[in-house]
Amino acid sequence: MARVDLDGNPIEPMKICIIGAGGFIGSHLCDKLMAETPHTVLAVDVYSDKIKHLLEPPPGQGGAHPWAGRIQFHRLNIKHDSRLEGLIKMSELTINLAAICTPADYNTRPLDTIYSNFVDAFPVVKYCSENTKRLIHFSTCEVYGKTIGSFLPKDHPLRQVLLRPVSHFFYILQIQKAGTRFCVLKEDASPCIFGPIEKQRWSYACAKQLIERLMYAEGAENGLDFTIVRPFNWIGPRMDFIPGIDGPCEGIPRVLACFSNNLLRREPLKLVDGGQSQRTFVYIKDAIEAVLLMIENPARANGQIFNVGNPNNEVTVKQLAEMMTEVYSKVSGEPLLKVHTIDVSSKEFYGEGYDDSDKRILDMTIINKQLGWSPKTLLWDLLESTLTYQHRTYAQAIRRTMVKPIASS
Repeated sequence: MARVDLDGNPIEPMKICIIGAGGFIGSHLCDKLMAETPHTVLAVDVYSDKIKHLLEPPPGQGGAHPWAGRIQFHRLNIKHDSRLEGLIKMSELTINLAAICTPADYNTRPLDTIYSNFVDAFPVVKYCSENTKRLIHFSTCEVYGKTIGSFLPKDHPLRQVLLRPVSHFFYILQIQKAGTRFCVLKEDASPCIFGPIEKQRWSYACAKQLIERLMYAEGAENGLDFTIVRPFNWIGPRMDFIPGIDGPCEGIPRVLACFSNNLLRREPLKLVDGGQSQRTFVYIKDAIEAVLLMIENPARANGQIFNVGNPNNEVTVKQLAEMMTEVYSKVSGEPLLKVHTIDVSSKEFYGEGYDDSDKRILDMTIINKQLGWSPKTLLWDLLESTLTYQHRTYAQAIRRTMVKPIASS
């Protein structure tokens, strides 16, 4: 049976250049495209470990994958490789996932962060615009910065209401009365509010916002067909890295992977500034469904900015740590630590110049209307899937690194 888009039109096979195909999101997107579509992928990255299963037949099995010939890996660094424009020219669609997007880097490596997220992305936008190629670019929910509510005076009657989790019934009633303008983030209405220049954490958000503005201008003035994706904490198997196992020992991964690392090592989870910031989390497989809809429905996705997340899965970082501790104990069979969280300052954990956003509640109106998409997976379920993978993949390797060798006499 022929596949059709949301408007009933047949979906023609296309060639898609995915920059950053070897990363967390890219690998899941490649899985989806190979398993469920006829599309061809030009996978561009420096590393291919997370898509190795798509590029090589399983060990001990002869023959080729059913998608052999539909995915090609091109090992290149987009900073300085002239082949990139040729790959974009060969494709109907380019998806750009390449970025430095680890909070520990934003204020310790601000130049690299700005170059990666703006300067290196600039030629991708230019090549797509000049060659009349469609572009789906991955931005970030960080472009919103802080909520308007965070700037209300501490004694303002709405301030305490805004700090309550979104699932709290009283909170919902109050926010409906107050209006959503203080804390809900809308693609076409919410301002982007960042900290002062000396807080270099915002180097990432500013670079991402500027590349968004460049694409929007290219669309308005030169007819670029673009879609901007703003992910709100996509999590699942293969996310991030575990320091000392598949990443540098001195690296600091993002929050969920950092917590996973602590759980695997039987160490207390570190709560930055008490873990009071609030976040929403969405399962990677739900989010990839949204991306596939963008790919196959250009008439509905071109010119749009999409929040992609799950507003029903909102917790404080402290609540996330407590939930992850319980889930990991269940999937690993290990007892809970007596002291499973400790508080650290943001300066101690991330370095000088760190700042944070308070809440990230996404408005879903545009993606619901344009693509009919909504997430399905509850927070407990997506944590269970993710931590099961983490335990099966890393537990034994970490135990080996923790066993001290016996000194020879």
